[in-house]
Amino acid sequence: MLVQLQRVVLWDITKQGSIPSLAAGLLFGSALAYGAYEVSRDPANYTVQLATSSILAGIMGYRFYNSGKIMPAGVVCLLSVAMIARITTRAIGITGPTRTT
Repeated sequence: MLVQLQRVVLWDITKQGSIPSLAAGLLFGSALAYGAYEVSRDPANYTVQLATSSILAGIMGYRFYNSGKIMPAGVVCLLSVAMIARITTRAIGITGPTRTT
């Protein structure tokens, strides 16, 4: 049953032409996961997360500007800008990590 579901999902992705979207999602998701891992090891090591969020905000902001559609480009842009603000406030010391050891 799982194999059949995978075939249906892969068929739908290839039929709809969503391969570039899938690849971009995997790329940015992997980069953000790696950035989160690095920040969990050392809170001062936020460059990967900041760079990825900035690129994603720029690309999706451009797409939102051209299309005017809030979903998904506007939402992703808004969330990316929120992450940039969060990383920046932590970097300049306005707020700090809330983790206690």
